[in-house]
This record gives sequence, C-alpha cells and structure tokens, in this order.
Amino acid sequence: MRNRPISLASLVAKLESIAPLFLAESWDNVGLLAGDPQANIQRVMTCLTISPETVGEAIEGQAQLVVTHHPLPFKPIQRIVTSNAAGNSLWSLLRAGIAIYSPHTAWDNAAEGINARLAELLGLVDIHPIRKSVGGETADQTLGVGRVGCLKPSQSITKIVASLRTKMPSIRATSNHPPQHRVERVAVVCGSGGSFVDAARQVNANLLLTGEATYHQCLEAQSLGLAMLMIGHFDSERFSMDLLAESLGVEFPSLVVWASHNERDSVIEIE
Repeated sequence: MRNRPISLASLVAKLESIAPLFLAESWDNVGLLAGDPQANIQRVMTCLTISPETVGEAIEGQAQLVVTHHPLPFKPIQRIVTSNAAGNSLWSLLRAGIAIYSPHTAWDNAAEGINARLAELLGLVDIHPIRKSVGGETADQTLGVGRVGCLKPSQSITKIVASLRTKMPSIRATSNHPPQHRVERVAVVCGSGGSFVDAARQVNANLLLTGEATYHQCLEAQSLGLAMLMIGHFDSERFSMDLLAESLGVEFPSLVVWASHNERDSVIEIE
C-alpha cells in the first residue's frame, strides 16, 4: 500500500547494503548523521549537497529523511546556530524533524557506486578499482577507490568528450595532448580527484577523468604525460543521486522517494 511507513533503521540498513560504510575514506563522516532510527519514514529526498535550496525543498515536500551525498555536519561542530550557513541548514532540518544520512565516499567506492557508473558511462571494460580493499576490511578485490579500465578499441579525446557532452555539458581538459590523441586506459575518480594523478599513472592510465583538479595538479598530470578531463564536481556526482532515489523507490515501493528538483550547480559557465 502506498505511503506505508518504513522505519528509519530499515532505510539505513538498505543504504548501508548499497554503499557499505567500511568503503568510506578514514577522514569521512558517513552514515546516519541525525535522526531517530525508530522513527517511521514515508517521504525521502536525495540530493548532492544540503543547501538553502534543498533544505527548502525537503521541508516543503514534507520529507522525513534527506539522503545527501556531501555530509552535513562534515567536521565536528561546537554549536548549531542560524548565524552561519551550515548551522542554519541543520537547525531548519532538525526543527522540521528531518533525518540526515550521507553515504559520501562509501557511495563513491561502492560496487554500483559513482565511479563504477562513470566507468560504465565511458564504455570501459576490464574495470577495477585504482586502489583496492579500502580500509583493509574486505577481501573483495573488486571494491576500492576510483576505477580504471580500458577502451576497446582506443578512442580519441575528441570522441570521448563528444560522448560525454549530452550528460556533462561543461568539460575542461589539460593542454598536454591534442584533441585527436587516442587513449586506451582510463582512470575515473569523481568529485575532486586531482590528487589521484600519480595513482592514475601507477595503474598505467593514459587519461584521468575527474570532476575537478587544481592548477598544480593539472601541471603534475602534464609532467607525467597524463591527459585529464574535468567534467565538474557537480556533474561528476549529481546524476548518482537520481539513481539512488530510483533504487530506494524500487526497494520500498510504499515510500515517496525523489531526487531534488531544485538543486543546481553552484558553478556556471558565462557565455
């Protein structure tokens, strides 16, 4: 029956099965961040980031749980006050009785998580993690940080960009290779993956696809002969929250589950 409530604990258990928390980086803050596990949930919203727009939508949509990729709080906080953005968002959600869950890097690294989906989007084969066995707590060598795989046959950077354009409209590239340069082995790291330049070369990648990288990380890639495509932090991760909402909706058909309609990239192209 539609709208039959599900316990928050049951939803948390499902989320942890999709993105096991042991896959998260040691510095991350993942899992149930606020809420009563015994509470009944009928409406769930997913989003990339908790912001005034997503908070307002969650409250207006009467969500009882927000599943946000980027955790809030992320670091320990001493006070929750409305005079700063994070405090105001937390206070607003808690006053409305809305629980908060974040899978963050566990979802990045999961078997069907963001990096795996990006690798599939590129059409890679023979896909493996860049770094295996996150935290050393699993013997499953298919799990780990990032993904690396092969394009068969090899493709030009121009063709790869063209295939991404429909879903990732803003793409930047390092200037160390011409557009017709062909690549076969591709590393994928969503979000801020510029720190994986050396790791990408260690697994013999010709190209690193990531969300964003700093100027000096781009220089490092150039010095190592590694091409880099940057599709934007938002675009490299936001699509996955639609997929996560769909998965929860299938698993719990009695719930109302939606991905935020109001969320937008905070960085835009100026024409």
